[in-house]
Amino acid sequence: MQYENLLIEIGTEELPPKALKGLAEAFAANMQAELEKSDLAFESIEWHAAPRRLALSVKQLASQQQDKVVEKRGPAVNAAFDAEGNPTKAADGWARSNGITVEQAERLTTDKGEWLVFQANVEGQPLSVLLADLVSQSLAKLPIPKPMRWGSYTTQFIRPVHSITLLYGREVIPGTVLGLNASNIVFGHRFHGEKQFTLSHADNYLAELEAHYVIADFDKRRQAIKSGIEQQAATLNAVADIDSDLLDEVTALVEWPVVLTANFEASFLQVPKEALIYTMKGDQKYFPLLSVSGELLPTFAFVTNIESSDPIQIIKGNEKVIRPRLADAEFFFNTDKKQTLESRLESLGTVLFQKQLGTLKDKSERISALSGYIGKLLGADVALCQRAGLLSKTDLMSNMVMEFPDVQGIMGMHYARIDGENEAVAVALNEQYQPRFSGDVLPSQDVSRAVSLADKLDTLVGIFGIGQIPKGDKDPFALRRAAIGAIRILVEVESAIDLNDLVAESILLYGEKVSAENLQQSVVDFVLARFRNYYQEQGISVDIIQAVMALTPTQPADFAARIKAVSAFKALPEAESLAASNKRVANILAKNSTSQTTIVDTLLTDPNEIALASRLDALEVSTAALIEAREHEQVLTLLAAVKDDVDAFFDNVMVMADEEDVRNNRLALLGKLRTLFLYTADLSLLNG
Repeated sequence: MQYENLLIEIGTEELPPKALKGLAEAFAANMQAELEKSDLAFESIEWHAAPRRLALSVKQLASQQQDKVVEKRGPAVNAAFDAEGNPTKAADGWARSNGITVEQAERLTTDKGEWLVFQANVEGQPLSVLLADLVSQSLAKLPIPKPMRWGSYTTQFIRPVHSITLLYGREVIPGTVLGLNASNIVFGHRFHGEKQFTLSHADNYLAELEAHYVIADFDKRRQAIKSGIEQQAATLNAVADIDSDLLDEVTALVEWPVVLTANFEASFLQVPKEALIYTMKGDQKYFPLLSVSGELLPTFAFVTNIESSDPIQIIKGNEKVIRPRLADAEFFFNTDKKQTLESRLESLGTVLFQKQLGTLKDKSERISALSGYIGKLLGADVALCQRAGLLSKTDLMSNMVMEFPDVQGIMGMHYARIDGENEAVAVALNEQYQPRFSGDVLPSQDVSRAVSLADKLDTLVGIFGIGQIPKGDKDPFALRRAAIGAIRILVEVESAIDLNDLVAESILLYGEKVSAENLQQSVVDFVLARFRNYYQEQGISVDIIQAVMALTPTQPADFAARIKAVSAFKALPEAESLAASNKRVANILAKNSTSQTTIVDTLLTDPNEIALASRLDALEVSTAALIEAREHEQVLTLLAAVKDDVDAFFDNVMVMADEEDVRNNRLALLGKLRTLFLYTADLSLLNG
């Protein structure tokens, strides 16, 4: 058996930059699955990706499949022979299909009967026969939403394909993929060096391409860009604003990255830096440079795909391109300043939030009222909360936000300051959207928290109220993100705010516009269900989360306190035994009901049940104040001390006594134990 490294390259027109990395990763995963399914041994697979190529390096790939023995089962013996013992037609047909006679077949006995069987030796097929089809299957499964045709070809791919390279060591594997015959011809850089060259060996792919001005290793190219930008920034005593997603996109746009810097007029810095940064990153794929203190500098870094002998011309060209974009931002900003945010309120009435739920003006008024309600619970200035809620969507009607949607909220903050609004209101207009994504910062002050919560709850209640509950991966109003954001804020403020109260108030503000059955319960359950993902991301085990969720606490801060307490309890040496005892108690009480709740002391006869009853009485007294103060961790720590008494009770006392009054008294004792342990969580759900 021969083992060699295999190179697969699909040479194309420029691939979509935002999809490039995902396509390469999917290609590698698909090819790995195809090789494994085909029983072709290999060591590992590496993917490479550049604007005009997807490539895989398969390390130490076997030249053919292993030979194997395949068991081919025939008809059952009682159906394979007639009464005289002669083979039936079914048996003869099966034997012929396997190239044997019925007499040559073996017998296989199972618990379901006896069968004819043939052990067929199947010779492994060579890689040269299999490879083209395996590559085609892998490409066909790529996540390509809109495949295209080109020229006279009937095949389809995400972009036109110009070359297929299948090189096994030094050997070209013959085959046709996407209508093209495989070869060892590889295309170099579009402008530098030779347009194409013959690859001598699969192992030389990266080095020979680099000699032809193509860095095919995505991570190497990405790091070269990042280092180049940082070096350029360092020479200017600046800090580069390097966004990870943008860095990936730029990496997917160039084959031979060269980092340069260019300038723009300092007068543009009168525009809020966020708008300038957005247009530089989003429209031009530039990397802004900031001062050490965080101020935007009139300089930016950019990446070009050619190594020019006259880079000044490239720099001037990019400066020429960015100038009108920044001028647009400047014009929008100066125009917007002529109108206050408050004056834009009426125009919100011309934009629908959702056709059944009214306009953005309606939503703003609901957010204002709900923000005031939440602000009061948080101890914030109610008037400021209401004001921030009322103005929360007004910047959506500004020229700047209409042109650059990603600066919504940010521009609201700047315009509010220009209008002379209270600083807390201005900050809230930006922070209302926080957290925008997983791991994002939370609103920094109570006015912002009130508006952010109000906005999220208004959307949740409204969309649930018209029956558009998220299903599967479809969540057009981002309700899951809104719910997790609300949870994070409420947990952070450690307030006794109850979700039921917030949802009920939001429903009241909607009035007759929402009519779904059990709306309040549905929204609260939906939000609470998000706790599972929220805590799993923090490494909390599922059984701890389920133990708390079983009691459905509707105050997020209290929910968080219970999670913390149960996590600490589970680490105690007594936890495993007490969890098992709780399971046992829960099962006993589920199967044996009693209306008795008070324990009759005179019916306690066994020393172990007397000891347990006494310990529970003491725990009721010692935990009462802690329960009132919701000190869950201290409550569970005290309850852990009952372990020995519980163990002794179950070891020595027959709960289901023959005497009904004794039996009911012992069930009441277990009920008291269960009630104490159920205060914080259902500990019976904990795993050992």
